[in-house]
This record gives sequence, structure tokens and C-alpha cells, in this order.
Amino acid sequence: MIEEMQGPGFLVEVPPGHVRKEKEKARALRKTQWWQRRIAKGRCHYCGASVPPRDLTMDHVVPLIRGGRTTKGNVVPCCKECNNKKKYYLPIEWEEYLKTLQAGLDKGE
Repeated sequence: MIEEMQGPGFLVEVPPGHVRKEKEKARALRKTQWWQRRIAKGRCHYCGASVPPRDLTMDHVVPLIRGGRTTKGNVVPCCKECNNKKKYYLPIEWEEYLKTLQAGLDKGE
């Protein structure tokens, strides 16, 4: 069975077990010195906020549900708020979302 997710504008087919397998890899990667050095900086990759390292989350730039993998090139430390808002968006979709939010703030909405 193929897991499917309707994203903004297209359908993604993810092989069975892909998300579970990649989440297991993420748990292991969080324990590495490489990840500890990444979060030690205490900065959210997306909003730049200063965050205590223990409160940073691991975000998959290309989400697992959209075929992303747990690799050093696809994970970044980010605050919980950004991770929750980013959801399953790809980088270009996330950037557009942030621009929309900023435009609303600029208009005083």
C-alpha cells in the first residue's frame, strides 16, 4: 500500500514504512555530536529567534510525508512554533507563506 498525502497542488506517493523508517533515523541523528553542535547555537533556522537548545526541534526541510529523508542536508534546528506552522510545506511554499504573513503585518492586519 502506498501512503498518499494531498499537498498544495500535487499528490505525493510515499512507500509504505518510509515515514516510520525516517523518524527512526531522526531519533538516532538527534543523539549525534553533529546535531548537538547544530542546536548549541540556539537559533531557529527559519525565524532566527534565539531559543534554548533543549527547546529546538528537528525539522525536515523536505518533509518526510513528501518524500524527504533524514540526512544532514535535509534537517535543520527550528523553534516549535515554526515547525508547527511549516507542517508539510516545501521550502518555496514556506517562503511564500512567510511573505503573506509579513504583508499582512505591514498592512496592520
